[in-house]
Amino acid sequence: MTAPGSAQADVTEGGPVPPNPARGLVCRNCGATFGLIAEHACAECFGPLEVDYDKDLMRAVTRQQIEAGPHNIWRYVALLPVGHDPADRVTLDPGMTPLVKADRLAAELGLTGGLWVKDDSANPTHSFKDRVVSLAATAAKNFGYAKIACASTGNLANSVAAHAARMGLPSFVFVPSDLEPGKITQSAVYGQALVAVDGNYDDVNRLTSELAETDEFEDTAFVNQNVRPYYAEGSKTMGYEIAEQLGWRIPAQVVVPMASGSLLTKVDKAWRELVAAGIVEDTGWKIFGAQSAGCDPIATAFDNGWDVVKPVKPTGIAKSLNIGNPADGPYALDAIRRTGGSVGRVGDDEIVQGIRDLARTTGVFAETAGGVTVAVLRQLVDKGLIDPAQEVVVLNTGEGLKTLDPLLPVVGPTHHVQPSLKSLREAGLIA
Repeated sequence: MTAPGSAQADVTEGGPVPPNPARGLVCRNCGATFGLIAEHACAECFGPLEVDYDKDLMRAVTRQQIEAGPHNIWRYVALLPVGHDPADRVTLDPGMTPLVKADRLAAELGLTGGLWVKDDSANPTHSFKDRVVSLAATAAKNFGYAKIACASTGNLANSVAAHAARMGLPSFVFVPSDLEPGKITQSAVYGQALVAVDGNYDDVNRLTSELAETDEFEDTAFVNQNVRPYYAEGSKTMGYEIAEQLGWRIPAQVVVPMASGSLLTKVDKAWRELVAAGIVEDTGWKIFGAQSAGCDPIATAFDNGWDVVKPVKPTGIAKSLNIGNPADGPYALDAIRRTGGSVGRVGDDEIVQGIRDLARTTGVFAETAGGVTVAVLRQLVDKGLIDPAQEVVVLNTGEGLKTLDPLLPVVGPTHHVQPSLKSLREAGLIA
């Protein structure tokens, strides 16, 4: 990478700078290798690039080294490709979000092995996207980009705009024009350029891919395009945290919502890295994917035994998962099949019920993607695909206040009374 740019980063820790274990980029299809460059597609076969690591450096990382780090994603910096010097970081310091024991929900579902909810709504902009954007923004700064941008279904736009505000650099976030009002408002409040596009996410993504090739935007880091290899590695920190919060062990089963499929692949990658480094024992795990019935290309491919994912036109209320042509779909299928997992899909009514079930039993208010995950968990249990005697972790990737519209018709005041004890008695609230 080039020397850091002029944007200010947060310095949150002292001590020696750990070595960077990233030795370059590697094509996930043909295996061609490249330096640590700002590129996401292989020059040989156009396959996707990901970070390639020095295995010896990763094996040198210890639990004690991690536990001595800051209470955020940067405690895992010795396993990440950027941010090794705190002065180089551009970050909202996300991570170390709650792992909530869901005993009441477990009892309702008949899960005797234990159930946990990894609640990433506690991140600074209230979704897991702060993890990936902190790495992408840091990479963008180190490469000397003057602007950052993205195509987004909402949560990513929120995080990019917030990081740009922290950096003091301009951002351009492009979203479908029918996005939930809460996500539009949160992106807009940071005072950055917010572009609503008449079309779905795949239309927006095509537009930004074209824009990234123009001269006007050659100084722009598109976080989920030209710096995507670094961006994607941020999702690993959720997998690291789950293992650490469980006392340095990997749960037997995990249910992950899928849009592009990247989060699922990176949680799996995180656990494989921890095993290879000798940080955790290899006890095996099964990964289950969760999709909305309105946008289920990965589920359809899994059901049909396909290795390719056929694009669909997204519909339904789970807009943060509405990616009809998921870039990481084939790799998500590989991880699910390799671990012996499965995929479920649920409709809008089940999604709303999943949100309500989680809130009622745990106090965690999830966005629609979390409702998908909880509803799919119930479905997998009913089908006998989840072992009820083994521990399960489900991921909530965002805050319910961002997606209020589906709930407004079904929740509200349970009673209407006058300001008097008599009215309370007549309503049956007091004797």
